[in-house]
Amino acid sequence: MSAFNDIRDYVAIPRVLSLKLAPDGSRLVSVVQSLNPDGKSFGTALWAVPVDGEPYRLTRSSKGESAAAFTRAGDVLFTSARPDTTAKDAGEEVPALWLLPRAGGEARQVAARPGGISSFRTAGDVVVFASDVLGGEEAAEEERRKARKDAGISAILHEGYPVRYWDHDLGPGRTRLFAARLGADRLEDVRDLTPDPGEALRDATFDLTPDGATLVTTWRVPLPRGEVRTELVAIDVATGERRVLFGDDAHDFGGPIAVSPDGARVACSRERLTALDVPARSELWIGDLATGEGRVYAPDLLFHMDVEWAPDSSAVYVAADHQGRRPVFRVAAGEDPAEPVRVTEDDASYLGLNASPDGRFLYALRSGVGIVPGPVRIDTAQGGAAAEIAALPSPAPRPELPGTLTEISATADDGVPIRGWLVLPEGASADDPAPLVVFIHGGPLGSWNDWQWRWQSWIMAAHGYAVLMPDPCMSTGYGQAMIDRGWGDWGPRTMADLDVIVDAAVARDDIDAGRTAAMGGSYGGYMANWIAGHSDRYKAIVTHASLWNLEQFVGTTDAAMYWQRELGPAGSERYAKLSPHLSLGEIRTPMLVIHGDKDYRVPIGEALRLWWDLQRTEVEAKFLYFPDENHWILKPGNAVAWYETVLAFLAQHVLGEEWKRPESVA
Repeated sequence: MSAFNDIRDYVAIPRVLSLKLAPDGSRLVSVVQSLNPDGKSFGTALWAVPVDGEPYRLTRSSKGESAAAFTRAGDVLFTSARPDTTAKDAGEEVPALWLLPRAGGEARQVAARPGGISSFRTAGDVVVFASDVLGGEEAAEEERRKARKDAGISAILHEGYPVRYWDHDLGPGRTRLFAARLGADRLEDVRDLTPDPGEALRDATFDLTPDGATLVTTWRVPLPRGEVRTELVAIDVATGERRVLFGDDAHDFGGPIAVSPDGARVACSRERLTALDVPARSELWIGDLATGEGRVYAPDLLFHMDVEWAPDSSAVYVAADHQGRRPVFRVAAGEDPAEPVRVTEDDASYLGLNASPDGRFLYALRSGVGIVPGPVRIDTAQGGAAAEIAALPSPAPRPELPGTLTEISATADDGVPIRGWLVLPEGASADDPAPLVVFIHGGPLGSWNDWQWRWQSWIMAAHGYAVLMPDPCMSTGYGQAMIDRGWGDWGPRTMADLDVIVDAAVARDDIDAGRTAAMGGSYGGYMANWIAGHSDRYKAIVTHASLWNLEQFVGTTDAAMYWQRELGPAGSERYAKLSPHLSLGEIRTPMLVIHGDKDYRVPIGEALRLWWDLQRTEVEAKFLYFPDENHWILKPGNAVAWYETVLAFLAQHVLGEEWKRPESVA
């Protein structure tokens, strides 16, 4: 039986999350997530993936391990909240920095902070790490944290925006960066590189020069009226002196960030600050570390997700969305502009790029809509020709898929091609056409080009559904014009694009046009709500973490400044044009509303308001509520409840079966 038939079997599939190559190119280390023995939570462990052998497990602890990277000597550094058995008082269980010797033996804790260690980089014998720090004297921080806890104080006094992010409250601590030297047993000479950063380093992305002398990091700059922009700064590790590397009033500079092997240049992303009539644009930026001078490279290669320098610093390898895939491109980094060369020609998506020391190979995680993420070796020695790609033995299984994957396309009313993926269940034919579920992606800047652990089309296929995953306007991988055509026209333009490709899907003789449903999360949930008020095409609509009242949403989300740039201040005409709640009276389709209470990106108020509006207008609906989940449903048991409820709802309204309440939510 396929692992996709029983959702409990599906959530138990181990997942490869990351990939890092050792300095000598002999092995990789990966973080692998798997179901804990209690079946109620996921855990993580480090696995070694030899480039010419079988993978083997490196770590095992109840708290798990993450953020693995190699030192120059080939030891593995990682973060974990596991207890330090060598300490008399282990203190609070917060992530610390650990080292696993290359020669083998037990891992040892090499650095700890009262506020934990969240991320790190190492070069030579230098380690830079991020930690949450309370104000005041550093030596008394642990006591201050304990006193606050003992006094039962959870209050946080804010004097700026925002006050929360994604699924957690911000403050009272602030992120700082610390530098240290790898010693024989622990990190030595630990010093604060950023003693008073304010909110500048929240969610910072950073990298070190190969000699460990300079740190390059994002730096948030507060602006009037709650606005913010992000610069890239260079910090001298020895002195803490900081200078702006890249920054201007019209752009954010951010991750992914990579310093060239010769230490001379920095590659990063440059994202245009949006406005009512200024659509989003993200470009590859490469600049000189000494002078701060830089420019855009490969201007048609937008929204790159990963970047890795060639060992000789002559080029960067970039993974960027492209036509429903995420290929690897080689971009020459010389003075003369050159077109990027596509390295991988398959239908896959790539992340976690690692160049071998001799420059011949790239190691990466390869995935796709129909490809479970796993490590591969890409032979780049063939020049402009398609590189040879060899799958490496994976720490996680590659389950058999219960159906087939095909591509589908249509032409929109303005002549623009709209493409997508179509998953077909086994046995779908003209004699037995499959019911159709339309998955609408979030973002809105995004693409259906990767494996999805949360929105899994193959579970739907195992239950007999075909799944259409379209890329309408504002999808990435189709050039700037595709984004421009939907900017400020979210509902109408996107729905027109969806309509034409759904028309193409239901015209097939192996699809049942009379049994269709639409599902979406986040921006996809916004579109599900929009469709509910503007179409009677679908038998059922599932709306997850969705935007309902745009004016309410913009005022309560954790990133109001971003959305206000596109939608305008309260009361502007764009809200009246685009808010789904204004079409409540037109909704006739049964709806399943899903939301997590810890969702601060699209706050729970959107679902509560939507649910009440559906109740007071007597629209047939159900509300699946998760008190302990954020924008995503992450806990194994909750994932089971999500799929079982969605499938039961679709069975009732699409298949015409009698409603049966799932056991997981009984």
